[in-house]
Amino acid sequence: MSNNTQSILIGSDEIGLVLKNQLRDYLIEKNYAVIDLGVNTNEQVLYPQIAIALCEKLLREGYGRGVLVCGTGIGMAVTANKIPGIRAAVIHDPYSAERARASNDAQIATFGSLVIGVNAAKKNLDIWLGSEFAGGRSLPKVEMIKELDRRKE
Repeated sequence: MSNNTQSILIGSDEIGLVLKNQLRDYLIEKNYAVIDLGVNTNEQVLYPQIAIALCEKLLREGYGRGVLVCGTGIGMAVTANKIPGIRAAVIHDPYSAERARASNDAQIATFGSLVIGVNAAKKNLDIWLGSEFAGGRSLPKVEMIKELDRRKE
């Protein structure tokens, strides 16, 4: 396992900045290697720029997981899912956090800073990070999604 697969990429737009920083610091406290791709100011940014940069880096450099934060988590997830090879899920509850990995093999978790509090986000992040793809009945579904990605290439 390379160091990149053990590292977590994280990024946000300006609306998600505070929650992104809180999650980054939490991950560092838990001894994760975290690469913060910004933003680091309140200056307005187009969230797709952050999502694209993070997802492309994840794929290109072999990172295992990424976290994106915007106001709702939805825009980041929609953008991330446009990148072939990426499966991103909005995570705002424990069941979705677990199923995002176990059923969908999502490498990207997205959070909405206007939707979820920091403690709930941390709990759901822990669940997501502690879950792995289960295969089984989900394997043919994820393989079908991967086939769609190959069509886009």
